[in-house]
Amino acid sequence: MFVRSLDDCHEFVAGDDSLLREILHPDKAVLDIRYSLAHATVLPGQTTRRHRLATAEVYYVIQGTGEMIIDEQSEPVHAGDTVYIPPGAVQSIANTGAEELVFLCIVDPAWQPQDEEILDK
Repeated sequence: MFVRSLDDCHEFVAGDDSLLREILHPDKAVLDIRYSLAHATVLPGQTTRRHRLATAEVYYVIQGTGEMIIDEQSEPVHAGDTVYIPPGAVQSIANTGAEELVFLCIVDPAWQPQDEEILDK
């Protein structure tokens, strides 16, 4: 059995400027999965840098409110929403609320540095 507490996951600033904790990644634990799972936080008033992944990604919003931007479309998001981000789509998410915007990121196949391009430097 594999159980990992979020408290045991090191928090770091990701390339898109979100605060990220990698929970599951097949390259970092002996797991028979092809996806990666991360916990992300965007502080109030902040927006992640525009970026794109070569792979599909799904966000599941746990807390807060925001605006999800994919290519030329934007939609409000809040706790309980799930967002599918197609491979190659330009994406960012803005925290439009007063509390932290917290969401899970599932990348399939698992996130790799060479699969991500940060567009805003």
